[in-house]
Amino acid sequence: MSIRDVLERHSKGEINISEAERLLRMDYIRRIGEHTLFDARRAERKGVPEIIYGESKDANTIADIIEGAMAERDVLLVSRSSLQQFEAVRDRIPEARYEDEAKMIILDRRKEHKEKGIIGLLAGGSSDISTAEEARVVAEAMGCRVMTAYDVGIAAFHRFIEPLHNMLESGADALVVVAGMEGALASVVSSLVDVPVIGVPTSVGYGVGEGGKVALASMLQSCSPGLVTVNIDNGVGAGITAALISIRCRRSQI
Repeated sequence: MSIRDVLERHSKGEINISEAERLLRMDYIRRIGEHTLFDARRAERKGVPEIIYGESKDANTIADIIEGAMAERDVLLVSRSSLQQFEAVRDRIPEARYEDEAKMIILDRRKEHKEKGIIGLLAGGSSDISTAEEARVVAEAMGCRVMTAYDVGIAAFHRFIEPLHNMLESGADALVVVAGMEGALASVVSSLVDVPVIGVPTSVGYGVGEGGKVALASMLQSCSPGLVTVNIDNGVGAGITAALISIRCRRSQI
């Protein structure tokens, strides 16, 4: 029973206030099998669809969680997932689909997808696309139109100018910039725009830059105002944050 269901039953006089309070307190945590305590109301509190971290989880455990969780929701994502996990899920829930670049399982039963926001997404090199796609899938699941431009790093400085201009002209409320190596693209983009920029350092690099630490340090040390940085390879966090910014900006229009 959702929060809305409880409130509607109370407004109709079907349950008293004490019963409504009891149901709301009990409604947040669900046990799934012997392995998971599921926060059933996170999406309603946060405005973010449920995202299960798939890496290191057994395929059957993933399928158990999804099967239990989808009884009460329309959309759910599994990040850092494998084809093996996807196949186990699809055996039970045929409408599941897999985004190969993002390595994400998607279940979306919504009949309508109302656009709630617009964000821009730029990736420095083709090696950064997997992390960028992670951000795209999450932001789209939250209701944002995502304008993308990939392989537009500063090794050929002019490549990002036109897509960035198009994103701003289209009204993007926030930008996600994904870059490895020295991670300079995020600072450059931030220096040119008047919207928040979320930098995502990736673990693309070698030598002193191996593992993405140089890109992370570069973005954190940026002197360009308006740039904030998430953890290495954290496309999910960047996509969520950009979508929340855009949705908040457009709330009065929805």
